Amino acid sequence: MKHVLSVYVENQPGVLVRVASMFSRREFNIDSLSVGVTQSPEFSRITVVVHGEANLIEQMIKQLEKMPIVKAVQRLDSETAVTRGMTMIKVLADEDKRLDVLKLAELFRAHVVDVQTTTLIFEITGNDEKVTAFLRLLKPYGILEVIRTGLIALERGENTIINCRNTREFYGKNLL
Repeated sequence: MKHVLSVYVENQPGVLVRVASMFSRREFNIDSLSVGVTQSPEFSRITVVVHGEANLIEQMIKQLEKMPIVKAVQRLDSETAVTRGMTMIKVLADEDKRLDVLKLAELFRAHVVDVQTTTLIFEITGNDEKVTAFLRLLKPYGILEVIRTGLIALERGENTIINCRNTREFYGKNLL
């Protein structure tokens, strides 16, 4: 089963390695990993996508919460969170195919970021299902290359990672 974890950490050198190694030591394969600075420069947010049984994920969350650099851990699900990833796709698109490929891109709100004589490069953002559907429709035209970023996610509504139910006390720091 796929799980999306949001890990709120101190923004310091080596944090990503320490968090990722926690998954490695438990023999979890990370499907997707993204990290970036938050609204407060002293903190970063790591979004990790892993597959595993719910009880194993709970153990992983508890292990992460024990790390001094980790300030909060939140499990996000598709009903309560918005997830997005970016994908770049290089596809064959000569004169005969170009208009058809561009129409497909328009349907999926993909943006053309490069145009060459025989190829187009698209940038598309969205959830995995949207990107996979776009790729499936582009396949007959000839996909030359694909690169995907890691997933990022935020919980819907006013709840934040700092006041989520899976989080230990945050020590009263002001985040904004």
